[in-house]
Amino acid sequence: MKRLLRTHWLLAVFLAAGVVLRVLATVAYRPAIVYTDSVQYLNNLAKLSPDQLNPIGYDFVLGPLVGIGGLTFVVIVQHLVGLLLGVAIYALARRLTVYRWLSAVAAAPILLDAYQVQIEQNIMAETTFDVILVAVLWLLLARGVPGWRRAAVVGVLIGAAFAVRAIGMVLLIPVVLYLIVVGNAWRKRRMDVVRRTAAAIAGFGMVFGAYVVYYHADTGRWGFTGAENQILYGRTATVADCSKLPLNDGTRLFCPTEPLGQRLGVDKYAHNHYGDPNWPGPLPPGTTKRQLATEFAHLVIRHQPLDVTWAALKDFGKGFAPTRTSSPNDVPLDRWQFQLTYPNLKDPNTAKAAVKWGGSEPRVSHVPAVILRAYQLHGGYTSGTLLGLCVLLALAAVAGLGRAKTSGLRSAALLPAAAGVILLLGSAAFEFSWRYQLPGLVFFPLAGAIGLRAILGKDQARPALADYPDAVDSLAVKDFGGPEFAPVVVVIAAYNEAGGIGPVLANMPRTCAGMPVDVLVVVDGATDNTAEIAREHGAFVCVAPSNRGQGAALRLGYHLAAEGGAQYIVTTDADGQYDNDELEVLLEPILLDRADFVTGSRRLGAEDADSRLRWVGVRVFAVLASILTRHKLTDTSFGFRAMRARLATAVTLREPQYQSSELLLGALALGARVVELPMTMRRRGDGSSKKGPGVVYGANYGRVMTTTWLREYVLRRSRRRAQAWRTPAGRTARTSR
Repeated sequence: MKRLLRTHWLLAVFLAAGVVLRVLATVAYRPAIVYTDSVQYLNNLAKLSPDQLNPIGYDFVLGPLVGIGGLTFVVIVQHLVGLLLGVAIYALARRLTVYRWLSAVAAAPILLDAYQVQIEQNIMAETTFDVILVAVLWLLLARGVPGWRRAAVVGVLIGAAFAVRAIGMVLLIPVVLYLIVVGNAWRKRRMDVVRRTAAAIAGFGMVFGAYVVYYHADTGRWGFTGAENQILYGRTATVADCSKLPLNDGTRLFCPTEPLGQRLGVDKYAHNHYGDPNWPGPLPPGTTKRQLATEFAHLVIRHQPLDVTWAALKDFGKGFAPTRTSSPNDVPLDRWQFQLTYPNLKDPNTAKAAVKWGGSEPRVSHVPAVILRAYQLHGGYTSGTLLGLCVLLALAAVAGLGRAKTSGLRSAALLPAAAGVILLLGSAAFEFSWRYQLPGLVFFPLAGAIGLRAILGKDQARPALADYPDAVDSLAVKDFGGPEFAPVVVVIAAYNEAGGIGPVLANMPRTCAGMPVDVLVVVDGATDNTAEIAREHGAFVCVAPSNRGQGAALRLGYHLAAEGGAQYIVTTDADGQYDNDELEVLLEPILLDRADFVTGSRRLGAEDADSRLRWVGVRVFAVLASILTRHKLTDTSFGFRAMRARLATAVTLREPQYQSSELLLGALALGARVVELPMTMRRRGDGSSKKGPGVVYGANYGRVMTTTWLREYVLRRSRRRAQAWRTPAGRTARTSR
């Protein structure tokens, strides 16, 4: 379990926070939040009438849960399912080779978004709908190109989604699109495409057809939902220009009295007006409200298609706003926000339903409600702009940006992006509500994560290091022995650096501030003669039997130096980028007891930059590190550093490759006094960088920095070690903060 938590620790953090939010919600609103639609679901449990405002699919889930434990049991199950959905999204992303940290980020919205938690506390169909959405994604993406059998099951699931929320039927569009393009089968194996597409349509058709037949058997008329007329009427009433429509005596009754530009919202016309049994007054003989509302809506669509389309697109765009706001005529946002008093009590049916199916009067526990509301109103939600960025990343991958063409993930990025866009666009075509935007939390973060992984390529990061000494460390130490070192030891990590390490060692000072200097080269599983060249130049050489990365080699070097009696450790690279003559300048603040850790800075000194992207990255990560640590930093990745030996071994080092920010942030978290000095950085003297492409390196470097900050600052893992860390003189290290 400990290893599992260490491997997936970021997901575990998000899960723990999600559990806290859901426990607070369960305690705050008892027995559950009962909304108007909740009463309709509950009242329809026995009859299962298909002509109500909502389909009957959720009732098949709700009925057994209510029978087992009432409304409180329903929301507990829904909250547990919400947590499992986050795990399922994470697991699917990992199965698609998305980076571990990015997979956790993709799962975070469904786990942490306050609007998602609030809807789970409602007796509403959204959680059941989300389960079906995630099941569809798993069936299509988790096991390679789907055959016709899997496609048929997906079709049945889309039918189930329709039975839970009628808009679910539009998912058939992106699924068919995916089945056509996945695996490029449409170019060479067209019959495979035909079979699996037909199977998906047939699977959906079976469920949809059965529902329509049931609807006819129950009502005596053909249809599939009781909401189709009033919602469509509400949408078209907001834009209808009645002076230009060929209205008759019946349809004219449905023209809003408010002038264009002052119309009410879709919700008002669809529910308040249409739902009023006395509206719109006496109808012409032989007509019905349903018939005339449908005729009026069709007239508007035929004569004003652009107006209707533009209204729907504007509502669709609202979902990508940076904050949760709503226009005056939208469904009120506070319906989906945690309240300090029990919501919807003006409707007497709310309390009756709570007592009948929940066993108690509806009530609110004030303290957890305050906490939840504060969290929700002060950033505890996923920005629509961020979701839009996820869509753009997915589409960029589909277009083949970066390494996406060879990633095999272009169609995988397309599916959740297209499904989310089409589903939310379909919802906006009828009515905008933040409730209807919640499926975007399932689709868009996953789409963005897959897209980013496709663009950047495979994860260059290696598994986190175990505690020192691990198996490789032990073998290396056994072969190395236990020599005694000078007070100052320069540690160099080297992997296949035979062409450049010689001049670096030849130019290394033998003394510094009157103290002898030893050089320890840790050869990280090299396949050339780096070790032999280092020995020829008088360096101590420790050979690790396998290549793990610069961070692993340096950690091994820190411990060897400290165990051999070194007081001060300096690091430099084997490629000649740093000026060894600056060694005494680097050590001086530590020797004068003004610092515990000194790092050079190319920004304060001089740099012969060979990459514009890296030039930008140095500055971006310096700003990020300064914000995270509240310590002014200008360069977090400079390789020429000096530190007290005990500090080097006290810092937790797990990163085998992108280690410089982990060391720096770890030292600051331990209370070390950190000083930056102007230094020189040249271009590599030999060979090429092993850090990988700039964008990939930057993504991994940012990952290490943020995860180190979470571990050392947020989780306070360094607190005990900070109390135990002492300088060689036995003094507690002072901090400049």
